[in-house]
Amino acid sequence: MKMLLAGIVLILIVQANAQWYNFPAEFGQGARDMWRAYSDMKDANWKNSDKYFHARGNFDAAQRGAGGRLAAEWISNAREMVQGSSGRGAEDSEADQRANRWGRDGNDPNHFRPAGLPDKY
Repeated sequence: MKMLLAGIVLILIVQANAQWYNFPAEFGQGARDMWRAYSDMKDANWKNSDKYFHARGNFDAAQRGAGGRLAAEWISNAREMVQGSSGRGAEDSEADQRANRWGRDGNDPNHFRPAGLPDKY
C-alpha cells in the first residue's frame, strides 16, 4: 500500500511540475520562432534593427516554455560563436547577447525597436 501511495505521489509531482513530454514540441516551436525573427530581420533590412529582432526571437521562443527557452539559448549562442569567429567585434557580440537575454527573460522586445520600423514586424 505504501508503495502504491508513493507511486501516485511521484506521478502527480512529475505531471504537475516537469511536463517533460511538452519539451520537444516547445523546443521545435522555439526554433521556429527564432527562424521567423531572423527571416523578418532579413526581410525588413532596417538600419539598427538587429537588437530588436534578437530580443523578439528570444522572447517569442521563451514564451513557449522550457524547451523554447533552451532552443533560443542554443541558437543565440551558436550564432554569436560563429559570428564572433568571423572577425566581428566582441562589443557587438556582447550587445547582441544582452538583447538575447533581455528577450529570453520575458522583457519587452520593443525596448530595442528602432524608430520607423514598419508595424508588421
